[in-house]
Amino acid sequence: MSKLLRQITVSQLAADLDAGASFTVVDTRPPTSFDAWHIGGAVNVPYHPVDGLGGDWDWERVDALASEGPLVVICGKGLSSTSFGFELSTRGYDDVTVVKGGMEDWSKLYEVVELDTDDDDLYVAQVQRRAKGCLGYVVGSRSAREAVVVDATRQHHEFELVAADAGMTITGVLDTHVHADHVSGGRALAERLGVPYYLGEHATDRDVQYEFTPLADGETVTVGDSAIEARYTPGHTSDMTNYLVDGQYLLTGDTLFVESVGRTELQFGEDDAATGAELLYDTLHEKILSLPPETQVLPGHVSVAADGTYGVGSPGELVSTTLGTLRETLDLLELDEETFVHRIADDTPEKPPNYERVIAINTGHESVGDEQEATELELGPNNCAV
Repeated sequence: MSKLLRQITVSQLAADLDAGASFTVVDTRPPTSFDAWHIGGAVNVPYHPVDGLGGDWDWERVDALASEGPLVVICGKGLSSTSFGFELSTRGYDDVTVVKGGMEDWSKLYEVVELDTDDDDLYVAQVQRRAKGCLGYVVGSRSAREAVVVDATRQHHEFELVAADAGMTITGVLDTHVHADHVSGGRALAERLGVPYYLGEHATDRDVQYEFTPLADGETVTVGDSAIEARYTPGHTSDMTNYLVDGQYLLTGDTLFVESVGRTELQFGEDDAATGAELLYDTLHEKILSLPPETQVLPGHVSVAADGTYGVGSPGELVSTTLGTLRETLDLLELDEETFVHRIADDTPEKPPNYERVIAINTGHESVGDEQEATELELGPNNCAV
């Protein structure tokens, strides 16, 4: 038991997975946790340091799995996986590696993708929270050496690092709406830096309990010579605001995704989802599809399956398309209003875990207790799309 096990970080695991390295990921969490959310291709071998193997697993079956090649073991936080690794070691199997921090750290892993804006001064980076599919942005001016952050997640230092690496100072923080699937880091980042925190002016309708700088429809925030225009886009929520950067790049939040549109019942409720769907239809057809077809859509999320695979593309690749492409490929945009409303109101996928408490935190009605509680509130992929 004194032999040291090899350990890797979640960043190293991601790099190995993306490179196609040959090994089997073994997830030792209980089946219910595994089924809800896991790494693609992982094998669930339930294991408890005291109770031992669970389910229909026995050590003969584990030995057979181990004989097939290297194992990389992960659990919730790195505890049961370490115990499992030591057990394998005592059984004579040495080609095992444990993932430090487990799925908790996996949920905080980020990728950064810089856009080619065809503008030497304009800087736009998409900051991807890999396991949840949350997409935030750093928009800046190279000459002015300043930037704003849009839809920062709780690990807002990741956005600070992106801006710092680009040589820019953050001068403002914006959220597209009151989020339901993750704890926003926007307000905390703005307070830490002493810069304005912006929300669309209709956030007052959500009974937000803290101070923010409201942005009216058509109002702009500037970085250098670039204008970021607030466009009121209700539907997913009543306060949803999109941001149009230099008339070319539309940060759509949870209004329009590359592969779908935003669900409406998280705020409006099951009984009033149709009201949100009607608002969303008008938003899409009157405010978004009226923009030029070459407008680049930069959404607030990408769908992530329970096995961690992206609905479109792969982690580390830009999640984006043009309005022209969406007009041609997204069938939801071709529906008449009545059919669209029925489709959106009736097609309600599983809700994000703890979404009501997350909304209460993001409106300032409640506060998150500590890092562990916040992590548990957010575990699992987002479910903001229809």
